[in-house]
Amino acid sequence: MEKLLDQLVQKLRGAYGDRLVAVVLYGSAASNDHQPRYSDYNILCVMAAIGPREMQQGEQIFRWWREQGSPSPLLLAESEIARSADCFPIEFLDIQHQHRILFGKDVISGLAIGRSSYRAQVEHDLRAKFFRLRQKASGMLSDADLLRRLLVDSLSTFCVLFRHALALDGIEVDARKREIVGCAAKHFGVDAQPFEKLLDIREERVKPRDVEPVRLLASYLEEIGKVIAAVDRLEK
Repeated sequence: MEKLLDQLVQKLRGAYGDRLVAVVLYGSAASNDHQPRYSDYNILCVMAAIGPREMQQGEQIFRWWREQGSPSPLLLAESEIARSADCFPIEFLDIQHQHRILFGKDVISGLAIGRSSYRAQVEHDLRAKFFRLRQKASGMLSDADLLRRLLVDSLSTFCVLFRHALALDGIEVDARKREIVGCAAKHFGVDAQPFEKLLDIREERVKPRDVEPVRLLASYLEEIGKVIAAVDRLEK
């Protein structure tokens, strides 16, 4: 993958020249928790300014990058980063937590995130993802394979949000999912079993058909609810 990342940087530099401020790899690919089957290579492309010209110049590059199996780079003007941090605290803290500068200057490490906006987004996203999971699961209870896939696919999102819930309460934890689940179990009184079963499927330690998904859904939702309640109790 390093060769592809180098190619991407060279293509971006060729297209944008000195208008390109930074290229940042972020997410699990910048850490030791990357699993190609489930994870993308996420790129932040920071420009001096972004208009129709820059968008047009990047079109073929972004199409090429999508063809490699990852989403289009996130395009931000340098001035937009600090102004947007209070609107997207989780996203920017995640980038701070797991990132690697592929080109240019570090526009991420020095960002300051306010606690009030951070706590509000953690609770909002936990509740929104919880409601969405329940809504989607209600339409596939009779399809075991589809339901298992839904649960496995949701796991990364909830692990990220659990890590932020822990951080709000002063607990820093490694980005690896099993460590997050273990820490949430200790700190919030969560039963780790449903999360560990999903991790076992994800890591191919067990066969999916050996896990009964409807009972797993019930316990999974119950334990997610405990984390939501804990965040709701935190000082607002």
